[in-house]
Amino acid sequence: MSEKVNMQDQKKTNFRWAVILMMWAAIAINYMDRTNLSAVAPVIMKEFNFTSVEMGYIMSAFFFSYTLFQIPSGWLADRLGHRLVMGGAVAWWSAATMLIAVCNSLPAFIGSRILLGIGEAGAYPCGAGVTARWFPDKERARATVIFDSGNKIGTAFAMPFIVWLAVSYGWKMPFIISGLLGFIWVVIWLLYYTDPEKSRYANRAEVEYIRDGQQIKEGIGDKTQPLKWYQLLRYRNIRAMCIGFFMSNYAIYFYITWFPTYLVKERGMALVKMGWVAMIPPLAALMMGLISASIADYFYAKGVSKTRIRKICLVGGMLTASSVGLAGFVTTDVGAVALLTLSYCGLATSGPALWTLPGDVAPRNMTSTVGALQNCVSNIGGILGPIVTGHVLAATGSFIPALVITGCATLIGALNYAFYLGEVKHIEVDDVKAI
Repeated sequence: MSEKVNMQDQKKTNFRWAVILMMWAAIAINYMDRTNLSAVAPVIMKEFNFTSVEMGYIMSAFFFSYTLFQIPSGWLADRLGHRLVMGGAVAWWSAATMLIAVCNSLPAFIGSRILLGIGEAGAYPCGAGVTARWFPDKERARATVIFDSGNKIGTAFAMPFIVWLAVSYGWKMPFIISGLLGFIWVVIWLLYYTDPEKSRYANRAEVEYIRDGQQIKEGIGDKTQPLKWYQLLRYRNIRAMCIGFFMSNYAIYFYITWFPTYLVKERGMALVKMGWVAMIPPLAALMMGLISASIADYFYAKGVSKTRIRKICLVGGMLTASSVGLAGFVTTDVGAVALLTLSYCGLATSGPALWTLPGDVAPRNMTSTVGALQNCVSNIGGILGPIVTGHVLAATGSFIPALVITGCATLIGALNYAFYLGEVKHIEVDDVKAI
C-alpha cells in the first residue's frame, strides 16, 4: 500500500490549468463589466439625451483611471502577491459595476467609470504574473491565450445576454448581474489560489515540472526587484512593447466601445440583431487566438527561437488587423462584418505574444510590473480611441474616417514589431539592489 501511494505521488497533477481557468473567468467578467456600457449605449444616449461626444467621454473615462493605476497594480502584485491583489481588484470593480446602475447624469456615469477603471487595472498585470509563476516556458503561450480569451468570451457571449437583460428588465440589470458574478469569483479565488509551492492542489511533481521549465523562476528565493519601474523604459524592447501594444489597443477598443453603436447607427441593425452579430468577431478571434498560441508553443518546443515565434505572431497579426480600415467602404453588412472579423482575428493572433512578452523579457520578480507598464502605455490608446471616434462621428456623421485611422494604427504597430523590437530575451541587470 505504501509503495502504491508513493507511485501515485509521483504522478504530476495539473492544477496549473485550473489556475489559468480561474484567470480566464476573471477576464471574462472583466470584459463583461466594461462591455455592458457599450451594449446599452444607444439606450442610455436616448434616455439621457447624451451626444456622441458625451458618450465618447463616458466610455473613455474608464481608460483614464485604468491606465493610471496599471503600474501601481503591477507593482503591488509583484510585492504583495497575486492572491491578495487580484481578489481585491475584482471585488473593487464588481462594486463599481453595480454602482453604474444608479447613475442618472453625465458626471455620475463618468465617475462610476473611473472607479471601474481603478479596479480593472489589476487584471492583466496579475494575469501575466500568474502565468509566469505557474507555467513552464513551453506552455506559456497557450496559458496566456486561455486567460486572454476571456476578453473574447466576455465580449461575445455577454453581448446578447446583456441585450436580453436590458430589453427584458431595463438597462440597469446587466450591471447588477455582472457585478454579482464578480463577487462569486472572489470567493472561489481566495479559497483555491496560492503560489505553486504553497498550493494544496499541486503536488511536488507538478511544481518541479513548472520550475524546471522556466528560465527565470518567479516568486521563489530572493524577491527583490533589480530596477525601479521607470528604469525599464531605458530598454529598447520595453519601448517597442509599449508602442506596439498602444497601436493594438487603439484597434481593440473600437470593438469594446463603439462597435455596437456602429452596427446600430451606421448599419441600421435593430438592438437584438446587433447583439447576435456583435458575437461574430470575438468568437472567430477566440478560435484564432487558441490556434496561433498552440502553434507558437509547438514550434518553441521544437527549438525555434522565441524571437522568431513572437515576431511572426505580432507582425502577421497586426498586418491582418489593418483590414479594419477597409470595412467602412464595403456596402454590404456581410462584407463589413467579414472584414471586421478578419481584423479582430489578426489582433487575436498577436494577443498571446503581447502578453507572453512580459514573461519573456522582464528582469527577475518584475513580470507583473513590466506587464503593467506596457498595458499602461497601451491604454492611452483606449483613452484616445473612443474620444477620437466620437469627435470624428460628430464632425462627419460617418464611421469611415475612424475605421481608416484604426487601420493605420495597426499598420504602424506591425512595422514597430518588425523593425524596432529586438531579440526577445530576459533583461539582465548587473547591479541588483533591493528597492
